[in-house]
Amino acid sequence: MKTILLVDDETRMLDLLALYLMPLGYKCVKKSSAIDAILYVESHSVDLILLDVMMPEMDGWTACKEIKKFRDIPIIMLTARSEKLDIVKGLKIGADDYILKPFDEEELLARIEAVLRRTKSSEEGILSFKGLVLKQNAYELLFENKEILLTPKEFAMMGLFLRNRNKVFSRDHFIASVWGEGVSIEDRTIDSHVRNLRDKLRKAGFPADDHLQTVWGVGYKWTEKK
Repeated sequence: MKTILLVDDETRMLDLLALYLMPLGYKCVKKSSAIDAILYVESHSVDLILLDVMMPEMDGWTACKEIKKFRDIPIIMLTARSEKLDIVKGLKIGADDYILKPFDEEELLARIEAVLRRTKSSEEGILSFKGLVLKQNAYELLFENKEILLTPKEFAMMGLFLRNRNKVFSRDHFIASVWGEGVSIEDRTIDSHVRNLRDKLRKAGFPADDHLQTVWGVGYKWTEKK
């Protein structure tokens, strides 16, 4: 089942989109702000985003640009604007398609299907980095075709790192994203899991110290440099 993230500040529009899509077998996740959408994709896998342009706090253009910095998720922009410059702007910052409101239901569905067909690697749930291949759907991590055995929590942390390269994660963020909100976990538990993950990567021959880095006083990040 494909997951589509719906982002619009109008509840009526979110409900309408879900009404179109859910009967066709799509799982719909609704977010009423761009900021909430960005936070969601940092720790969850989605197959496509339908993103409204005109929203308070952060507009869809800015949200699209921010998401594309760390996740290669196909994004279709939804807007009432019809000016050609607005359409070009959206495509230049990384949007995969553009639909004007009010839209035709059949056109919307056709565009979604077309964009999903163009994103086969995303559908397979595969993340790769310098010989590392993380198969999210199969729960496997490989380095140079050799499997690295991880615990479920280590696998979740590895996915979070590879989906959000160069982003610093606090220990509280790890607790919320990996263990879940409201769970009481000590900081040293996070440190222990990161240390074990780093050790397993090293033993497999991957230069973990170059990429899985400690940001003192803050948390950890996965850097692309070196």
